[in-house]
Amino acid sequence: METRKVQVTGGSTYTVSLPKTWATENDVEAGTTVEFYPEDDALLLTPASDIERQEGTLDVSDLEGERLTRAVMTMYVSGFDLIRLEATRITTDQRRAIRNATQSLVGVEVLEETNDSVVIQDLLDSAELSIVNAISRMRLIASSMLADAITALVENDDDIALDVIQRDDDVDRLWLVVSRIFRATLRSPRAAEELGVPREDCFDYHSSARQLERIADHATKISNLALKLQEIPESVAEAVVALHKDAADVLEKSMDALVADDSEEANRLGHAARQAVVEIDEHTRTIDDMLRELDPVQAQSLGLIVDSLSRSADYGGNIAETALQKAAPRP
Repeated sequence: METRKVQVTGGSTYTVSLPKTWATENDVEAGTTVEFYPEDDALLLTPASDIERQEGTLDVSDLEGERLTRAVMTMYVSGFDLIRLEATRITTDQRRAIRNATQSLVGVEVLEETNDSVVIQDLLDSAELSIVNAISRMRLIASSMLADAITALVENDDDIALDVIQRDDDVDRLWLVVSRIFRATLRSPRAAEELGVPREDCFDYHSSARQLERIADHATKISNLALKLQEIPESVAEAVVALHKDAADVLEKSMDALVADDSEEANRLGHAARQAVVEIDEHTRTIDDMLRELDPVQAQSLGLIVDSLSRSADYGGNIAETALQKAAPRP
C-alpha cells in the first residue's frame, strides 16, 4: 500500500499523484486518460481501454472429449469474447467436443474453422446481459423442473421425466452466463457500472444461482429415478407431494427475499424460509419411516428422491441466508 496527500490546484481542484510503479506497469504516462468509478466511499481508478472484445488463444493439442469441452467453457466464463483454439491438426473428435461446448453456451457460435484452428465468438453484447434476469429465469426453470419431476414420479409419466432431464441444460447455460457476468464485475469496475448492480449484490446473485443449479440437478436425479420406478403406494405419493410443496415454498420465499427491495420484507421472508427448512427435516424423517415397510429396492429409490427434495429445501435455505446477508446493514 502506498499513501498520497491530496493537493489543491488553482484554489478549487483536488489532485493526487499516481504511484510511478503502477503507472509504468499499466502504460500510464502524461496525456493518458484514466477512468474513475465511485463505489460508496471508495473511488476506483483504471486506465481507459479501447478494447471492447477480449480475445484469447488456447492450445488444445493435448485436450479431447470432456476436458476440451470444459476448457472452452472455462475460457467463456473467464470473459473471452473471441476464443481461438489451436493445434497442429484439429481432429474430428475435437471438433465434436468444441461443438458440444458451443451448444452449451448462450450466444456462442463457431466463426471460423481450418485444419489447425477453430475460432468461436460470443455474439452477445455483455453490456446488455442482466444477472437479475438470468437468475430469475433460472428460478422459473428450476422450480418447474422440480414440480414436474414429482408429477412424473406420482403419475408414472416417462415423457414428463424426460422433458425435465432435457431442461437441465437450460439451467446449466444460464449458470455459466451468471458466472461470466460475475467474473467480469470482479475484473472491471466498468462492467459493474454497465450492469447497474453493486458488486456485493452480484456476489449474492452468483452464489444463489449456484444453489438453483443444484436444485435443477436434483430435479434431474428425481426424474431419472422416476423412469425406473413403477407405480408407488398412494400414501407414499401423497407424502412426497406434500414434501415437495414444502420444499417449493422454501424456494419461493427465499428467492422473493433475495430480490426484495425492502429490507424488512427480505428479513421476514428469509427467516420464514429458514424456519421452514427445520420443519422439513422432521417431515423427511416421517417419510423415511414409511419407506421401511416397502420392498427394499423401491424403498431405496424413493429414499433417494426424498433426500433430493430435502437437499433442495436446504439449497433454498442457503439462498435465504444469502438474502438475509444482502438485506443486512452495510458498514
